[in-house]
Amino acid sequence: MLDNVNILLGVSGGIAAYKAVDLASRLTSAGARVNTVMTENACLLVGPKSFEAVTCSSVFTSLWSTPEEYKIGHIALVDWADIFVVAPATANIIGKIANGICDDLLSTTLCAAWRLIKSEAALLAPAMNDNMWNNPAVQRNVKTVKEMSFQLIGPVEGRLACGAEGIGRMAGPQDILETIEKIASKINKRKV
Repeated sequence: MLDNVNILLGVSGGIAAYKAVDLASRLTSAGARVNTVMTENACLLVGPKSFEAVTCSSVFTSLWSTPEEYKIGHIALVDWADIFVVAPATANIIGKIANGICDDLLSTTLCAAWRLIKSEAALLAPAMNDNMWNNPAVQRNVKTVKEMSFQLIGPVEGRLACGAEGIGRMAGPQDILETIEKIASKINKRKV
């Protein structure tokens, strides 16, 4: 279903970043080509090499291109992508998207992804503590990104990293994969 679909996977710095490796593996197994963009905090939780191993693709972690690269990284990544997925999407990255803040590679790439966002080919998988999810500022930002045409999956209820039970867990990799397949199906119908 995802044969030759270019998926840009953004990974922000939540503990659920470890699940993004499983998601990247599932996407690759489904035939997608996956490039990964990680925040600095995500790199503290999961190594870029894990994503390189399961996707057989480079992982991008810096806004500053290497000297041999002639294209502007965040623009080239967006131009390449058919679908942009951020999993996990922390309160921080959702806030940056909602307010147009571009201070790292992932937030800058998201800001440049308007073509994907307005065509409903951008998916966020929120993950955070339930107290953070229920914060009015976070809910305002969630409302804003939905109004911008981002698709959201989750968060779901369950055991959180702090040990409490509540809403805030990132949706499971299989559920995210199925949502991505639905987005890809809509894109393919538009191309016909």
